[in-house]
Amino acid sequence: MLEVILGKMGLSFLTGTLSKILSSIDNDFARDASKALKNVEDEIAKGAITLDEVKEVNRHLETLSEMDAKALAEINTSLRAEILSQDLYVRRMRPTFGYLMAMTWAAQMFGVAYIMVFETDKASIVIEAIESLSAIWTVGLSVLGIYVYKRSEDKKLPF
Repeated sequence: MLEVILGKMGLSFLTGTLSKILSSIDNDFARDASKALKNVEDEIAKGAITLDEVKEVNRHLETLSEMDAKALAEINTSLRAEILSQDLYVRRMRPTFGYLMAMTWAAQMFGVAYIMVFETDKASIVIEAIESLSAIWTVGLSVLGIYVYKRSEDKKLPF
């Protein structure tokens, strides 16, 4: 949905919005990116970047939006095929993944709690190590969230 809106609104909207968002982040790279995007916006306003060039970029944005929409439709199709599958492993994949995520999360949290209580001198190192795992946990928990949401949707009765 957002991709479609951005594709329709175009380059000027995208550069302006991203510039404003990045300028609020307290990071040199984000501020530099904000300035660069602001410069692009200014060049568009001055006409240094021609209308034809902006139209071409907007066309690419629309194409990317359509590709994203097709990818999401394909994911939705594969989830529906999983639901309809008679293969027990395929039907049990979501609960298995959920239980594994829960056990892994619990093991990690118990480990952190143990270190914090019994080996406090190592706590800062362990917490930093856990912090470096945040990206992988984000992916895993996001997948689990989609699984739970889709399963909840599957259980709704049509009215």
